[in-house]
Amino acid sequence: MINVLKIKKDFPIFENNPSLVYLDSTATSLKPRPVIEKLVEYYSKYSANIFRGVYSLSEKATKEYEKTREKIAKFINGKKEEIIFTRNTTEGLNLLAYSLGRKIIEKNDEIVTTIMEHHSNFVPWQILAQESGAVFKVININQSGDLDLYCKNIKIKKSKCKMTMQNSKLINLNNIITKKTKILTLTYISNVLGTVNPIKEIVMVAKKINPKVIVIVDAAQAAPHKKIDVLDLGVDFLAFSSHKMLGPTGVGVLWGKYDLLCEMFPFNFGGEMIAEVFLDKTFFKDPPYKFEAGTPAIAEVIALSEAVSYLEKIGLEKIEAYEKELVQLAYQRLKEEFGKNIKILGEGNIKERSGILAFNFYNLHPHDVAQILSEKNICLRSGHHCAQPLHQFLGVSSSCRASFYFYNDKDDVEKLVEGLKEVKIKFKL
Repeated sequence: MINVLKIKKDFPIFENNPSLVYLDSTATSLKPRPVIEKLVEYYSKYSANIFRGVYSLSEKATKEYEKTREKIAKFINGKKEEIIFTRNTTEGLNLLAYSLGRKIIEKNDEIVTTIMEHHSNFVPWQILAQESGAVFKVININQSGDLDLYCKNIKIKKSKCKMTMQNSKLINLNNIITKKTKILTLTYISNVLGTVNPIKEIVMVAKKINPKVIVIVDAAQAAPHKKIDVLDLGVDFLAFSSHKMLGPTGVGVLWGKYDLLCEMFPFNFGGEMIAEVFLDKTFFKDPPYKFEAGTPAIAEVIALSEAVSYLEKIGLEKIEAYEKELVQLAYQRLKEEFGKNIKILGEGNIKERSGILAFNFYNLHPHDVAQILSEKNICLRSGHHCAQPLHQFLGVSSSCRASFYFYNDKDDVEKLVEGLKEVKIKFKL
């Protein structure tokens, strides 16, 4: 059982904002005290650059930095040498588009993604396809907000490719993945719909059709809420951000299979990624260091380790289950109070959603709704949430989005309902 009142005491922002109803953790999470204290510890006790000094402060900083790499590797069941620190998920995905995509994608090859992607996992591949003359294919969603997939003519045990979706349909990628498909890149959890994609099953089917296809997963919305095992998923690359999982901003993680990382060329060139430089040639270090040029966000990486420890102490399974209960309650209460006047995006199969609820309220612009809620100290996101293709597909320009985390509770749901009642009154609806 998650004790929200006890947890909130670990987050200084609630001390400074006692009436805060924070429903925007999908954008960025709040930070617990141990993470903040770790940042201060670095700057106060061993603020030095890493790798470059033989003095004790530098060695201490380097040790703490590398401890985070080990921590992250265990967190997702990868290897230390497969963990690359970036600025965020966006940089990790762009790194792949440049260092991997521009190495392997040629004219008439195929890149496959989905309509529910964040721009960070859509635009880089769209541009790469345009530059190279590759075919850019997009998987749509069904009315329930799930990817439009079902099994057909796939020689694979059905028990291994079952997924929870409307009519219990099974996965079919026959008309999507072909022998020409070089890259399949998709999100683990939609940042708008909260849809949890069956990554393991999709990978299994895709690689049955084309064993050479490289699968990339945007796990920005999954890593903070769901236990991840990259070996079990069978993916080739996976990226996520520190700031969405209680850690500092300015840090991302890119995991990749070591053999593939070795074959890729660096994204940036500069300090600490060099093995040797001569007048006529340069040799780079082995992964992960050849992808980490320059001085990184040292304090932030070190503090990320504390964020992981905090999540593990609570338990990702508990967090995931708790958020599902909360989002189901929010859905139920909004429907009870506002009926057809509130439209939930991708509302089918709400029991399988992550803690995200995107909606439109009456015919009001989402910005107007969010502004009035802000006056009640309710933090709600409005806009297209960096997912314009999805909103266009759904026939709306923007939406309100409430996202829940383990420091939210039933009271926050009721305050959201009361806030929307206030919106209704102000607009005389």
